[in-house]
Amino acid sequence: MSNKQFDVVVIGAGPGGYIAAIRAAQLGFSVACIDEWANEKGGPAPGGTCTNVGCIPSKALLQSSEHFEHAGHAFKEHGIDVAGLSLNLPQMLKRKNTVVKQNNDGILFLFKKNKVTFFHGRAAFGGAAGAEGYPIEISGPTTETINARQVIVATGSNARALPGAPFDEKLILSNTGALAIEGVPARLGVIGAGVIGLEMGSVWRRLGAEVTVLEGLPTFLGAVDEQIAKEALKLFTKQGLGINLGVKIESVTTGENNVTVKYTNAKGEAQEGTFDKLIVSIGRTPNTNGLNAEKAGLQLDERGFIAVDADCKTNLPNVWAIGDVVRGPMLAHKAEEEGVAVAERIAGQHGHTNFDTIPWVIYTSPEIAWVGRTEQQLKADGVAYKAGTFPFLANGRARALGDTSGMVKFLADATTDEILGVHIIGPMASELISEAVVAMEFKASAEDIARICHAHPSLSEATKEAALAIDKRTLNF
Repeated sequence: MSNKQFDVVVIGAGPGGYIAAIRAAQLGFSVACIDEWANEKGGPAPGGTCTNVGCIPSKALLQSSEHFEHAGHAFKEHGIDVAGLSLNLPQMLKRKNTVVKQNNDGILFLFKKNKVTFFHGRAAFGGAAGAEGYPIEISGPTTETINARQVIVATGSNARALPGAPFDEKLILSNTGALAIEGVPARLGVIGAGVIGLEMGSVWRRLGAEVTVLEGLPTFLGAVDEQIAKEALKLFTKQGLGINLGVKIESVTTGENNVTVKYTNAKGEAQEGTFDKLIVSIGRTPNTNGLNAEKAGLQLDERGFIAVDADCKTNLPNVWAIGDVVRGPMLAHKAEEEGVAVAERIAGQHGHTNFDTIPWVIYTSPEIAWVGRTEQQLKADGVAYKAGTFPFLANGRARALGDTSGMVKFLADATTDEILGVHIIGPMASELISEAVVAMEFKASAEDIARICHAHPSLSEATKEAALAIDKRTLNF
């Protein structure tokens, strides 16, 4: 008896995988999606790292911890007196888990709605393509082999551990453990001042931990526009995050209830820190182990990423790869766009992903968001540009919110006025950046944004004013 046959089989149900499966089904293909994530009861938990131990739960905890900090500090200014404030961490974690489950269940519902067949288990290539396509072996809660005419690999990434200091998720934590600490640590160490390190450090600082961040690079947030990064460093330090740059980790030693980190600081001086918990956020590695890539002849590069061309095609016919497992930024929304594009390419359409207009967000407080090139990149490339900034301090809505830190910054071509980059640090930056993404997709000029009517009072007026600042004609600053 032949195995079940599908037009498209997607391996992985993270943001890239489940979206690719749904789009392929919309286009009329018979589609299967295979994913091994399990909830605490052993049931399926599609959504990948993002839904289970990444984007979604971290935002839930960021929101909860921000409420706690506001209740303890900011409410008084609003005329709200809170007596006997206390933290119920188990309830906070329970709410986070509920939000995760709602997203898991939502994906399963979408599969059903779009007639995507879901298999709960780990998928691997069973060999090279045969007459019925590629054999895909599923093991785990579901054990069987299916055949795929087209394969989309969307297996995501794993947290990178420090050499000699593996994650135990009790003392040395990846993002997984950082989202499930059962008691607020008095002293929390964070190695890596990237997105995950800063977000998780912010959560636990707000809840009462003394947080020390150790970053190997000499500059803070090197990928961010320098002016924005300097503002962020100033604000985060003022909040109480202890940020150390230019650090070299010498050793990490676990005790019974603590972790000791020996390191040298930027001056080359020997330092030592002892922490109740240590979060390690030094990047992520592609999740290709166990895929049996070699059995099918699928080519990986020296770092374990699946080698693809600009269209996400691998070296094998009818095998595609998307998201964290291929080149490009490790962002959920980048994976989603690639998933849609690949499904459309399989259907003979012209799927498209524009890497130049992918927005980036750090969900700290204030939030940081940007799209396009930074000022330092434009200088390095020799591009003549104009810059305009506008502070939230001069924005009426920000004053009413009681959150006036940060600014909006526009960078535009000096000759054509085309928007080359927009950088925001401030309240709701993650939402405000969308206007800039749309503008850049349509090759808009700064003048276009400056001439659009923005609602008053709104935070988006700061975007309009920063566009006006390109020609030094702000109206409210």
